[in-house]
Amino acid sequence: MSLKINQKIPLKIKKIGINGEGVGNFKGTTVFVPGALKGEEVYAEIVTSERNYATAKVLKLNKKSPHRVVPMCHIYKQCGGCQIMHLAYPQQLLFKQDVLRQALQKFKPQGYETYEVRQTIGMKNPEHYRAKLQFQTRFLGEKVRAGLFAENSHKLVEIKNCLVQDETTQAIINEVTELLTFHRIPIYNERKFDGIRTVMVRRANHTGEVQIIFISSTLVELTRTIASLTEKFPEIKTIALNINRKKSSEIYGDETEILWGERAILEGVLDYTFELSPRAFYQLNPEQTNVLYREAVKAMAASADDDLIDAYSGTGTIGRAFVGKVRSIRGMDVIAASIEDAKVNVPDGIYEVGTAETVVPKWVAEGFRATALIVDPPRTGLDDKLLETIIATQPEKMVYVSCNVSTLARDLVKLATVYDVKYIQSVDMFPHTARTEAVVKLVRK
Repeated sequence: MSLKINQKIPLKIKKIGINGEGVGNFKGTTVFVPGALKGEEVYAEIVTSERNYATAKVLKLNKKSPHRVVPMCHIYKQCGGCQIMHLAYPQQLLFKQDVLRQALQKFKPQGYETYEVRQTIGMKNPEHYRAKLQFQTRFLGEKVRAGLFAENSHKLVEIKNCLVQDETTQAIINEVTELLTFHRIPIYNERKFDGIRTVMVRRANHTGEVQIIFISSTLVELTRTIASLTEKFPEIKTIALNINRKKSSEIYGDETEILWGERAILEGVLDYTFELSPRAFYQLNPEQTNVLYREAVKAMAASADDDLIDAYSGTGTIGRAFVGKVRSIRGMDVIAASIEDAKVNVPDGIYEVGTAETVVPKWVAEGFRATALIVDPPRTGLDDKLLETIIATQPEKMVYVSCNVSTLARDLVKLATVYDVKYIQSVDMFPHTARTEAVVKLVRK
């Protein structure tokens, strides 16, 4: 039946969906209820209604889950950056194991019923784990504020004390807003297109070194701001300005200039260190990155005569973990600065700027065949052309590191035709959110 907007219904929550929302069924219609937990009984009001599903908000909690907790964050509902902080952490880990099974059930790759989905590896202290922030800036109430946009809006939610953000980066962004206000630095808004729109702050867990990028729609004068920041926070090693003139939701533009300090900061994972330039991608949770990479190395089970491709290589951090374990390493990334870092971090490797779906087929055409392949794609998953190349060349060993369970399950539909899925290991990189990372061990049939 079709539910009507504003209609009020009783609902039993059967599970938590892949976005962290409660899922129930009312007279044949699936209803998604943000904030509701498995096992709860709610009285809800329909917010949107489509032919096959509806969304609702909780009006009254008639039966509460024993696993419901009070969120530690006072802006939890307004911010939306975390989705399941109201669920006890041990249950979050079970949910992230289950959400993998939900995705497999939806896409049904060959043999999925027998896949070994291993228990999620969590954190001992799942707070203040994010080593990087990207906060929007806006001028509100005579002061520059920084934070995130509320879900499905351009309303800025100011964040002064984020419970999942590294405390040093939070302290720095708080100081940045004070200095931008004091020095009257132009700030971007949708109507008057000029000024700073976003600030990125990243801290290396291994060394404590910090880098900052100011993302602006126009050139801005930051000399006094930089002097004040670097005096107060001596751990700052790099300050850069990125120009993004596009009227779009893209965070970065193509132009990045180092205004002060070093080209890169030094980070470490497993037993090695590496350089990170301001635009280079690196995982947000350094502590769990050690777990993730260790699981990736274990799943690959590389040998000394393997030729490895590290697709979506970034700065070469995963590839670096295989130095001394394989015969050769190659990788690619679309960000030129990341490839510059990769060539420093893996000096004996071959790294090229470009997409995996163009570079890998080019290497194959040149006669290079990998025996081992590791992929760590963006949330969109593997490109069709790259999938076709993998199916055609069939490296003996493959490890898929995924940050999106849906695109992982979708890609496994094709990969499982030529590979056995030995196991899927879930790793909690983002506590209190609905996202999980997964390491998949694949072996050619």
